[in-house]
Parts: sequence; structure tokens; C-alpha cells
Amino acid sequence: MSSRRWDNRTGPLCFAGAAVLGGALAAGTEVLLRRHPPGGAARWTRINHAGRPVSLLEGPAAIIGAALGAVGGAPLIGADPAPALIATIGSGCAGVLDDLAGDGSSKGLRGHLGALRQGRVTTGVIKIVALGASGLLAADGLRGDRVHGRRRVADAVIGGGVIAGSANLANLLDLRPGRTLKATVIAGGWLGIRPGRSLPAALALGVAAALLPDDLAGRTMLGDGGANPLGALVGTALVAQTGPRGRAAALAPITALTLAAEKVSFTAVIAATPGLREIDAWGRA
Repeated sequence: MSSRRWDNRTGPLCFAGAAVLGGALAAGTEVLLRRHPPGGAARWTRINHAGRPVSLLEGPAAIIGAALGAVGGAPLIGADPAPALIATIGSGCAGVLDDLAGDGSSKGLRGHLGALRQGRVTTGVIKIVALGASGLLAADGLRGDRVHGRRRVADAVIGGGVIAGSANLANLLDLRPGRTLKATVIAGGWLGIRPGRSLPAALALGVAAALLPDDLAGRTMLGDGGANPLGALVGTALVAQTGPRGRAAALAPITALTLAAEKVSFTAVIAATPGLREIDAWGRA
């Protein structure tokens, strides 16, 4: 796989152009999918936390918009689109599978691994494997030809952990309208003003911003199929824009938050924390 170096000279206008392209493609795809839902609208309809029906088609729109945006935006950013494509499609397809075929009998990392110990392969287990594999491949594609041997393996494992962990963390946040999208916009914007602006950061920012209005209005929701790829893009951007210490520093809190989510409700923590509570509630119908 080509692993052309990300261009650290990418200007803000090029970054913004890639973000707008990804956002426009995601928004346009969402309109088309909602007009012509594959398999019928009922297949993609779920009941949200407020008891209202919402469409899961926001997730596939995020995947398609980000994937097409990676191909179209790569020349603007000066980067190989492959890592962003792998992170998006691998995590997104696994998320859609879980959305459509998951039976809900197992919850969380502990629940899915417990089911595996009992000999049951849940869609959650498939998703864990897919997140790990796509994260590893994306991270290796970013760093592979510049390092060799054990260092290459270590870089790929740590980077893959950041990407897979970010994908899972975005999904854990997706319990209220707009929450994951707001977090993605903030993360993408922060990465966009850092040195070495990257294509995954632009796509995460643009796609999340474009999908936010319908999500906040309660018409659509990300589901695993949308939250996973947006988180994976943020993780891929972190790997692309940081060195070994930065990636290790990112992996530590991602792992800690993932483990904490097994026992602590993010929603309860956000509701009890001034500042986070107001950001979380902003714009919600």
C-alpha cells in the first residue's frame, strides 16, 4: 500500500475545501438515501431516547460522503486517500452491520467478549475485529514506508489502537442527538489549526458539520454506521499529525475512557458537568 507522507504545508484554504467537499457529498447522499431508502424506510427506522422515530440513513451518508470526499479531497490536501478510505469503510460497514443485524443481547465490550467466550459470535464481536483490523491497516499505511522491523509493528499497533479506540469512543458518545457530531466538529477543527493539517481531519469536520442540523432536529441519527467512521477519521488524523509520543499520549485517555464507559454513564457525567452540559444541549430540538 502506498503511504505517501502527509503534506505539512497544506494551507487552511485547501483544508477548508476538502472539508466542504466531504460535507456536501455527505449531505447530498443523505437526501438521496432518504428519498430512496435501500430496502424501504422501515428497515432504517429506529426509536430514539425520546421515543420518536428517526432514520439511521445518516450513517451510510457519512460513510459514502467521507469515502468520496477522501478520493476527491486527496489532491487538495496532497495525501494518499487510502488510509482515510480504509478507516472509513472498514469501521462504517461493520457499524452498519451491527445497526441492521445486531440483536441487542450483548452490550459493551465486556458483553460482546463474554458472548464470545460462550461460543457466540455477535455482530459486536465482528465490529471489534473490523475496527482493529482497519485501524491497523490505516495506521500502517500512514507510517509504513518510513520505519521498518519492530518499530514499524509498534507504530502500527499503537496507531491502530488510536484509530479503533477513537471509532469506539465516538460510538459510546452517540446517546443523544448531536453529541458525537459536536465532538467531531470540535476535534476536526482543533486538528485543522494544528501543524500538518490532514485529509481525515478535514473530512471529519466537514461531514459532521453537514449532518448536524438533521441530527439535532431528531430527524436522523448516526448509529454505529456513522459514529464509528467519524471517530475513526479523527483517530486517523491524530496518527497522521503526531509523532510516536503524541500517539501514545492519545491512546492512554482513549483506553481509559473506553474502560470507564463499562461502569460510568457518559450521559450522567455530561449532565452533571457545567460547560459540557450546555454544549451538549445546544441546538437540540
